[in-house]
Amino acid sequence: MIAVIAELAGGELNRATWEALVAAQQLAALTGGVPVRVLVPGNRAVAETLAGSGAGEVLLVDSPALEAYTPDAYTAALADVIQSLDARFVMLAHTYQARDYVPALAARLDRPLIADVTRIAAGADGVTFSRPMFQGKLSADVRPTGGSPCFVTVQIGAFRADQLQKAAAAAVTARPVAIEAGTVRQVPEPPFREAQRAVDLSQAARIVAVGRGIKSKDQLPVAESLARALGAELAASRPICDSGWLPMERQIGSSGQTVAPRLYVALGISGAIQHLVGMKGSRTIVAINKDADAPIFEVADYGIVGDLFEIVPALVAELEKK
Repeated sequence: MIAVIAELAGGELNRATWEALVAAQQLAALTGGVPVRVLVPGNRAVAETLAGSGAGEVLLVDSPALEAYTPDAYTAALADVIQSLDARFVMLAHTYQARDYVPALAARLDRPLIADVTRIAAGADGVTFSRPMFQGKLSADVRPTGGSPCFVTVQIGAFRADQLQKAAAAAVTARPVAIEAGTVRQVPEPPFREAQRAVDLSQAARIVAVGRGIKSKDQLPVAESLARALGAELAASRPICDSGWLPMERQIGSSGQTVAPRLYVALGISGAIQHLVGMKGSRTIVAINKDADAPIFEVADYGIVGDLFEIVPALVAELEKK
């Protein structure tokens, strides 16, 4: 059996959970068609939504201590449940929350952890997981050793949620967990935000990103107008954020956020590997750049070679007509 741990934020399901479920289904197919079960920490409404949305069998890990996320409560509760399951792998999305508690969970159970996986393949020696190294410049193929289960976190955007093989609606099975007093040492607080308008770009359905081709901070309104017309979030490559033209929270790439929107529009972005690592999982990529040899065109679904200061206003005008 393969277990997928759902992630919740503010009582809502993080959509990256669906990507982890797709990865689990691919892994299940490579390991003899073993069943996949979703574990939901402490939220019956989300568990029922998953069960009714084609996620298959859902197990609700039930404890009052799980109503708000803390690494102590998650580690204690999930360790207890996972020990009772005959799971070969435990899979999650590679999010900030997972990076916070999953290493402790794997260490408590003395089991291996393979993080930030982008590809799963079967070979003569078993299943191999690929993960980036050195800010995406190299990719390592890793095979787990030791006992089961092996914990695996998958990079956001590496597995497409629309490839989910939906199962029939299933009932939710509750597994009550007792967490001893004193186990939880933290007091839950709202997630850290650098600014009032901070945004989690990993949840954005549409993104307009700008690079060096925007030329100056005074030209950002050109990109902002396109973002408004598309109902998209504004983001940037690292040089723009390093220059202070946009806050660091809007940086996409190996040292910023990893995203997988339905639409990604790249304005004046050359396509350095560090940036591609953060956005290559986008469903549809549109690139606008005056350099016909820019690497961004190698991953783009649609490319426009030209001056973004002429093309973007024309696009906005057409969008506003509709």
